[in-house]
Amino acid sequence: MKFFSESEFPGIPLLFKGKVRDVYDLGDSLLIVVSDRISAFDVVFNEKIPGKGVVLNSLSAFWFDMTREMIPNHVRSTNPSVYPKGLSAYADKLDGRSMWVDKAEMLPVECIVRGYLEGSALKEYNKSGTINGIRMPRGLKQADRLPEPIFSPSTKAETGHDINITMEETENLIGKSDARAIADASLALYEKAAAYALEKGLILADTKLEFGKIDGRLIVADEMFTPDSSRFWDVRDYVPGRAQKSFDKQYLREYLETLDWDKTYPPPTLPAEIIAATSAKYRESYRILTGKDIE
Repeated sequence: MKFFSESEFPGIPLLFKGKVRDVYDLGDSLLIVVSDRISAFDVVFNEKIPGKGVVLNSLSAFWFDMTREMIPNHVRSTNPSVYPKGLSAYADKLDGRSMWVDKAEMLPVECIVRGYLEGSALKEYNKSGTINGIRMPRGLKQADRLPEPIFSPSTKAETGHDINITMEETENLIGKSDARAIADASLALYEKAAAYALEKGLILADTKLEFGKIDGRLIVADEMFTPDSSRFWDVRDYVPGRAQKSFDKQYLREYLETLDWDKTYPPPTLPAEIIAATSAKYRESYRILTGKDIE
């Protein structure tokens, strides 16, 4: 599998460098390149996870295509041979890990849908019996399925951690109409993806989605139902009351929790066996969901 760490294309402005994605300005459109960088606890590690970017990009493309009839998205193409600005010359570098997309006016809300009790939702529930301020039944255990999926929005923090906000706060931030639209779309997309994943033997515990507007029309953008934006659990190993076998970054997080590290920069060095096992989990998630292997 081709190893990739950074992206650079002479003459094309780098608009944004994220923890994983590099975004280039093509004038009326954007090029998104997904690297093999990995972050945990908001810290980007020095080591790369071979093939991770291909898995993330290819899974997003898979889901964008599957849900296109439900809601439009920003993807123009994932075929580098048709990219503008001479980018076809870099097809070997871009193939599998890039998208040519429309520019969109992104909404300043992280759209989280939770179907199971885990992560920050578990911490809140154990403290107050609520999830995002919504009262939950008593007696729920870690990883229990919730009575129904919950829309749990948060802010998009430029630095530090995102902050959970209520539906009322979301309405104040972007307006009632858009708040209701992204909540409805998030829940519908989650339910479709969760049903599909379950048929493949995976539980979609929760996910994060992002929305924007193109010419006033709501679209879904960024990434969809990847191991970086979602928790996927093996249904064969599912037992509420404990942490689940996971196909996302949780494997890495659990390893890091065993270290004497304060979760601030600089990050610890990742051993070769942890890198290899993390890469394998990403590739396995793609194989299970699509029925194909990443080449």
